[in-house]
Amino acid sequence: MSADTQRDRATPDAVDARLPISKLGIYGFQHVLAFFAGGAIIIPIIVASAIGLSDDELVHLINAALLTCGVATLLQSVGIWKIGVRLPLLQGIAFAGVAPMIAIAMAAGGGAHGLRTVYGAIIVCGIATFALAPLFGKMARYFPPVVTGTVLTIIGLALLPEAANAAVGGSGDAMDPSSTKNLLYALGTLAFIVLARRLFKGFIATVAVLLAMVLGTVVAALIGDTDFQAVGDAAVFGMAVPFQFGAPIFSPSAILTMMLVIVITAIETTGAVFAVSGIVERKPKAEDITRAMRADGLSVAFGGVFNSFPYTCFAENVGLVRLTGVKSRWVIAAAGVIMILLGMFPKLAALVLAIPSPVLGGASLAMFAMVAVVGIEILGGVDFKDHRNSMIVAGSLGIAMYVTAQPDVKEAVPTWMADLLGSGITIGALTAIVLNLAFHHWTGRRKTSIPA
Repeated sequence: MSADTQRDRATPDAVDARLPISKLGIYGFQHVLAFFAGGAIIIPIIVASAIGLSDDELVHLINAALLTCGVATLLQSVGIWKIGVRLPLLQGIAFAGVAPMIAIAMAAGGGAHGLRTVYGAIIVCGIATFALAPLFGKMARYFPPVVTGTVLTIIGLALLPEAANAAVGGSGDAMDPSSTKNLLYALGTLAFIVLARRLFKGFIATVAVLLAMVLGTVVAALIGDTDFQAVGDAAVFGMAVPFQFGAPIFSPSAILTMMLVIVITAIETTGAVFAVSGIVERKPKAEDITRAMRADGLSVAFGGVFNSFPYTCFAENVGLVRLTGVKSRWVIAAAGVIMILLGMFPKLAALVLAIPSPVLGGASLAMFAMVAVVGIEILGGVDFKDHRNSMIVAGSLGIAMYVTAQPDVKEAVPTWMADLLGSGITIGALTAIVLNLAFHHWTGRRKTSIPA
């Protein structure tokens, strides 16, 4: 065996590289900020507001989301037994579940009582996902690059409007597109990231997103555009406990509704696995999808017990892996540990929440666009001389952007179809899968008659 071969075998690849603790902490915290920028904590706020939870109950939801997302991230990145894909993939709350969860909770009476029905459905669906994970692995052949590339491109493009909303101040009364100050915060953050990647190499370039958000927050604090009062008001310690809102209620209709959400998140997870595999130069296998779905299923069931919501591999953090070039899964594991700590110590979470929305928005513009870039890179390997592939991409992008630009179109269809049209990502992903099946799999040959 040559010396070069021995050295290559002795040196772990970029995915398994164990970086110094100081770098793990900094890179991991940058991924946590990307997690916040991706809007994961916004989901508990949206759900709590829609179903009528109190402020104290919302605090429990946020703490539970941070804790359980951290545990789910460790399952996916570190893994145990045959659970977890062991790639740099961070788990976040799936946006696809927002509308269905609100509908389930309100149908069950709203408030904390309604959440009990939501959690009953989540637990059952998590167990079902874990059990059916090998089936998802066998279905990987139905997700070729033309599908996964399209889905990642759609996710990036569909998330950009959310980044733009954050850049102009967020939702509600805080939103002000005409504010010059918001414009400067957002574009200044984005410009810092671009310039840092252009002018620096090594460590500074890889933490450009973190530095941009820290700098933006410091500037905002100096001129009085943010404060840290919430840090002082937050409790020192707050641990999520199982079934905080009462014993789960198992409703067949709620379970069926949530299963649709799980199918959608499975598509997103599959796309993320293919995307990050391409970034780290590993060829994904059916077993990788199976392991990823087992982690998803176990995490979803765990979340149902600890008062959180369905998870998926967060595409926002895939974009950050691509942007920074740091491919170690142990960085993501460090992010998982940090999220667990944030969930246990509310003061830490309040400190992160003090980052101004326009600053988060400016960073998100870079990260979400990079998700689309990853999708475009995957599509670069697709044969577009085959017009079937062109139609798969065009049809999927078209309907995804239609729903993204005009979200109220869901009001034009029956209630049972509204969930499908509630998200451009959801309908775009399903369209890509169906069109791929129609063009490449359901192409039975015409039978010829046999002469008598």
